[in-house]
Amino acid sequence: MNLLDAYKADLELRGHAQTTLVSEMCRIQNYLTWLGKDPAMVTREDLKAYLQNLRKDGQKSATIAKTFSTINVFHDWLEEEGLSSANPVRAIRKKYLQSYKPDSESRQIISIEQAAQIVASTIDTRDRALLLLLLKTGIRRGELASLDASDVSLDGLSIALKPTAKRSNRIVFFDHETQAALRRWLKTRERRAGNESALFLTQIGQRLRERSIWMVIVKAAERVGLHTSGAPLEKRFGPHCCRHFFTTHLLRSGMSREHVKWLRGDVMREAIDIYNHISPDDVKRSYLAHIPQLGV
Repeated sequence: MNLLDAYKADLELRGHAQTTLVSEMCRIQNYLTWLGKDPAMVTREDLKAYLQNLRKDGQKSATIAKTFSTINVFHDWLEEEGLSSANPVRAIRKKYLQSYKPDSESRQIISIEQAAQIVASTIDTRDRALLLLLLKTGIRRGELASLDASDVSLDGLSIALKPTAKRSNRIVFFDHETQAALRRWLKTRERRAGNESALFLTQIGQRLRERSIWMVIVKAAERVGLHTSGAPLEKRFGPHCCRHFFTTHLLRSGMSREHVKWLRGDVMREAIDIYNHISPDDVKRSYLAHIPQLGV
């Protein structure tokens, strides 16, 4: 087994979702191809040169930060396996990539009326279900891409997410607006699914990938004037803005912070949280009482 295969097997053992695994392996492959030598022999100068190369290619700061995060995990693995003596990536990230977003920029938070506009302007059955699911569950783009149709309980108004390192809770709920949109999409999906298990499919019946999900959301936001390509962060609208909408409006409606954190899958960091055993049924009742209704 070569180095990349061994690392991929380790990621699979950690429970990484397939879509996440594919993107991580692609970043590592690009890095190793550029490096052109044993990664155990990498130096600070090599890493600085690679950082400079990515910037010359015009990659965005957030993309570069994600790339170096992936490389850092890879070098941690090399160190743990005894394949290198130390991980030099940590120091590079700390010095050159600690803050990649200007403090003056913050993601756009849309109103309930604006969210309703985006959904109402989205005619395609699949895209409407996808958009509602992101707005009403706050799940991440990668989590949505990895969903299978069998993960959805229409009658139970719930979804079982694939396990990921970022999420402490795998159950999320959706409301009756989302249920109706999903029901319509699942009927359409049957005609193109074949043997594909994915919840969201392309026109030719393949799993919809993260890039395509991003395009669906951006185009929907552009139609109602909520996204401008190349503008400051607060003038752009992507999939992660749906997570901000979800969190912000649940809190504004009076849902408890503990229940919102549970739905987001956040790690409960305070010691007292260990003793606070949250009931999924209680969260579901609270969610249905507080989730914004878009009238679609």
